[in-house]
Amino acid sequence: MRYLMIWAVLLAGLSSCTTAPKGPQPLPFLGNHEINGQDTVYHTIPPFSFISQDSLAVTNGTFEGKAYVADFFFISCPTICPKVKKNMLRIYDKYQGNDDLLLLSHTIDPKRDTVGRLKQYADNLGVASQKWFFVTGEKDDIYAIADDYMSIAKEDPEAPGGFDHSGWVLLIDKQGHIRSFADGTDAAKVDQFMQDIDWLLANE
Repeated sequence: MRYLMIWAVLLAGLSSCTTAPKGPQPLPFLGNHEINGQDTVYHTIPPFSFISQDSLAVTNGTFEGKAYVADFFFISCPTICPKVKKNMLRIYDKYQGNDDLLLLSHTIDPKRDTVGRLKQYADNLGVASQKWFFVTGEKDDIYAIADDYMSIAKEDPEAPGGFDHSGWVLLIDKQGHIRSFADGTDAAKVDQFMQDIDWLLANE
C-alpha cells in the first residue's frame, strides 16, 4: 500500500513534467504535505548521514545552500541503472561548472557496493568527487530514505539483480524540497528535467 501511495503522488505530479509548455516552468513542491493552521508545511528530505566514495560523511549539511539531483542504483544492476547513469552523466557534464548544483547517487546494494567499489565506479565515469557523491550506508537507512525521495528501493529475489528499484532522477532544492523528477532511462524526459534544473537555479 505504501508504494501505491508513492506512485499515486508521483503520477499526480507527472503531468507537470509531460504536458507543460516547452521551456522552464515554475516548479511545484512534490510529496506529502502537512497543513499547520493556514500554512502548508512542504515535504522535505529528513536528516541523513552516508559515506561517500572518498570515505567521507555526506549529510544534509553537505548540500547546504545547494540544489542537488538524487538517484538510487547498484553497480551490478543488469537493467536500468546503466541508462540512468548515462543520463546522470549528461547532467553532470552540463552543470559541471555550476557550484549551485551537486549530484547524489545512493547504492541500494551496500553489501557489495563498498566504498572502494564506489570509488572505482566514480573514477571510471571520470567525475569529480566533490561534485558527484556516490554513497553507501546501513541498508535500512538507505531503503528508508528512498521512501522520502518517493522512490522504490528494496531487495527482491525475483527482480533482475536481486533488487526492485525505480529509475527516477529527482531534483531537490536548497531547502530540501523535491521540486521535479523524471524517468532517468528516458533521454527526452531528462532533457526536460534539465530545463527544470535551469528554472530552479535561476529562481532560488
